Amino acid sequence: MRHIIFGGDGFVGRHLAPKLLADGHEVIVADIVKSDLPHYRQARYVRCDVTDPASVAGVGIKADDMVYNLSAKMLSPIQVRAKRHEFFFPVNYHGTVHIIEAMSKAGAPKLVHFTTDMIYGHTVYHPMTEDHPVAPLGEYGLSKLKTEELAADWRKRGMNISLFRPRLIIGPGRLGILEKLFKLIDLNLPVPMIGSGKNPYQFISVFDCAEAARCAFKAGVPNEAYNLGSLNPPSVRKLLGDLVKHAGSKSILIPTPGWAVKRTLDLLDLMNMPIMDPEQYLIADEDCLLDVSKGKRDLGWVPQYRDEDMLIAAYTEYRAKKEGRMAAPSQVPAE
Repeated sequence: MRHIIFGGDGFVGRHLAPKLLADGHEVIVADIVKSDLPHYRQARYVRCDVTDPASVAGVGIKADDMVYNLSAKMLSPIQVRAKRHEFFFPVNYHGTVHIIEAMSKAGAPKLVHFTTDMIYGHTVYHPMTEDHPVAPLGEYGLSKLKTEELAADWRKRGMNISLFRPRLIIGPGRLGILEKLFKLIDLNLPVPMIGSGKNPYQFISVFDCAEAARCAFKAGVPNEAYNLGSLNPPSVRKLLGDLVKHAGSKSILIPTPGWAVKRTLDLLDLMNMPIMDPEQYLIADEDCLLDVSKGKRDLGWVPQYRDEDMLIAAYTEYRAKKEGRMAAPSQVPAE
């Protein structure tokens, strides 16, 4: 079977493509960039800008193709408030429109599409199931929520669309906001936490995300939404404490009044001097814990990677690149 991965040169796509190739499928990567990745010896690359309908149409979707949309603008680099809509919506929302319309014209009904857990906004209850109320706190989450509303409309027209809502995705080549944390630890500086640090912090591995997409295809692309997150995430304090210990750092963790930090960051945001996106810091001291049991029930998907191991692996890669012990992989944006 032929699989088309829009945004397939990006973070999840570069791990999904080899999985599909190993299963014996034909793979087309449609992206605006092409990295030096070994699977391009087998996969076909097509340059595609999802913001351009003609470019999407030029990929040549066929009726029996399996399609994945992994194209996205993420929360890194940080944007000032006035530019956020124009930064996120052309790719995240309008790009999805163009892909689905091209699929419709070709008679291709099956799509796996990644959104984000940031559509939920503030925690109403936890662990959050897929029925948790949605109220995004910014343009990134809103752009992704609008694609879910789009998917609901096209499902009524006969499409099968599986939606995935991942927590912060980490893995080789992506640091994002973690780089600031790692620098503090390397310099033995205090590490401030937003709040007490007693709340859990949940990641999801890029490898688990790629496997979830594969599982959705194997399961026939259910018309459902699925949370993606790790199992049994530790508290922020334990997660960071273990990392500091692993690094041999003298950094200490500093709890802070969450409300005061948030208002300070709000002020910096209003002054067009953001150091974090509001969608990140406004929920930083909340119990943002995703229930991922639905994926196991429907798809047979179970996350394999622990948060502690993922964070230490990311730090190890950061150190190796800093010390010149490894070639830096092409960087990909982060939430």
